[in-house]
Amino acid sequence: MDGLFEVQPTGGGDPAYTGGFDDVAGDAPLAVRMRPRTLDELVGQEKLLVPGAPLRQLVGGDAPMSVILYGPPGSGKTTVAHLVAGATDRRFVALSALTSGVKDVRSVIDVARKERRRGGPPTVLFIDEVHRFSKTQQDSLLAAVEDRTVTLLAATTENPFFSVIKPLLSRCVLLKLEPLTDDAVRSLVRRAVTDPRGLDGQVTLAADAEAHLVQLAFGDVRKALTALEAAAGAAVAQGAAEVDLATAEQAVDVAALRYDRDGDEHYDVVSAFIKSIRGSDVDAALHYLARMLVAGEDARFIARRLVVHASEDVGMADPTALQTATAAAHAVEYVGLPEVQIVLAQAVIHLALAPKSNAVVVAIGAAMADVRAGHGGAVPAHLRDSHYKGASDFGHGKGYKYPHDDARGVVPQRYAPEGLDDREYYRPTGHGAERAVAERLPKLRRIVRGTTEPAAGPATDGVTSMVEERHR
Repeated sequence: MDGLFEVQPTGGGDPAYTGGFDDVAGDAPLAVRMRPRTLDELVGQEKLLVPGAPLRQLVGGDAPMSVILYGPPGSGKTTVAHLVAGATDRRFVALSALTSGVKDVRSVIDVARKERRRGGPPTVLFIDEVHRFSKTQQDSLLAAVEDRTVTLLAATTENPFFSVIKPLLSRCVLLKLEPLTDDAVRSLVRRAVTDPRGLDGQVTLAADAEAHLVQLAFGDVRKALTALEAAAGAAVAQGAAEVDLATAEQAVDVAALRYDRDGDEHYDVVSAFIKSIRGSDVDAALHYLARMLVAGEDARFIARRLVVHASEDVGMADPTALQTATAAAHAVEYVGLPEVQIVLAQAVIHLALAPKSNAVVVAIGAAMADVRAGHGGAVPAHLRDSHYKGASDFGHGKGYKYPHDDARGVVPQRYAPEGLDDREYYRPTGHGAERAVAERLPKLRRIVRGTTEPAAGPATDGVTSMVEERHR
C-alpha cells in the first residue's frame, strides 16, 4: 500500500520496522535527527504532559484510547506518532491521507481484526493529515474505532470541528498542541547546535542570528531547524566557525508565511482583520490585510468583507464608508492585483478610522426577530396598492396622506402594522454623523405618530444579546 509503514513488536524489545517509520539516517534533515526520543524531550506542550494526561497514556500504552492531535506545523504531532511507534507492545501502522484511500484503510482494519482474534498485539493506526480524508474515507474508520479493532492516532493542522466528521470526533479524545513559544524554539535550536545528533558543535550561533531564526519560525520548530541547517552549511562552506546574522539571512531569504486559504489560519486572520477595523486599530488592520495579500488571498473576498463591515460596524456613523468599500470592490474587478492593493488599503484605513456604530445591524436584527416571532399584522389599508382596477372597492389607498404636500415633508400617519406602532428598531448612537440623525429621529417619530414625546421601551427583547453573540 502506498504511504503505509508498519512496526511490529518483537520479543527482543526493539521494534522491527518494515517501512522505516522511525529509522533516522545520518544524512537525514536536522529536524528529523533532532526529533525527541522520549516524552521528556518533548518541549512546549507541558499542559499535555502532566502525569495521567491522555498524551502520556497514549505514548505509554496505558489506555487504548483513540486520539486526534490538532496543532500547527512543527508543534510535535508527528513526534508523538514516533513515540507511540516506539512502544513494544503494539503493532503500529502509519498511513498518509495524501496517498491512501478507503481500500488501504480497510486492509489495515482487516489485518488488525485477524491479529486481535488470534491474540496478537493491538494495532495503532496513525493517519497523518486526516483532514484530507473525504467523508467516505473517514466513515470507513468508525466501526473499527468504535469496537477498538484499531486505536486511531490522527494528526491534523486544520480545525477538526470543521474537517473531521462528528461521529469520528465523538469516538476520539481531541488533544490540541499549541504553537511553540519563542523560548521553546530557542531552547531546541540551542540543543541542535550542540547535540551529537545535530550539528555537534561544528559551528556556534551568534545571538542576533539565533533571534532571527526564532522569529522566522513563528512557533514552528521544524522551520527553525531547517533554516539553522542551511545557515550552518553556508558557514562551513565559507570556512567560518560561527553563523552570523548575515549568513542566516542569506541562507533563508524569505520566510514562508503560515496561512492556508482553506484552513484554520485563514479564518483566524480574517477574524483578526475585521476585529482590528472594528476596534479602530488601523495599523493592526493593515498588517492583517498585508498578510492576506502576501499569502495570495482572493482580493474579491477581502473586498466583500469590507463592504459588509462598512454597514455592520460603521453604518450611519459615516455613511460614506459604504461608498468607499463598494468602490474598492468595484476596483478589484476593474483594476485587479497588484495595483488594487493600494485601493484596499485606502478602504481599510477609512473604515478603521471611521466612527463606529452597530445600530444598523441591531435595527435589522430587531425587526427580523419580531417577524420570526409572529409580530406583524396586516398592511394598513391606506398603504396598500391602489393602482389596479377595483382596488378602491376594497378601500385600498383611501385616506393616504402624501408627505410632499406638507411643508415639513412628513405627516402624521400610521405606517406600521397593528401592534407594532411603537416599535423603535433603529436607535442611532452619538458617534460621528449619526449624532445628527439621533437628534432628528425623535422629532420625526413624534410627527409621524402624532405624539408629543418619542415612544419608549426596548426594540425587541434579546436583540442586544443576539448581536453580541454574532461578534464573539
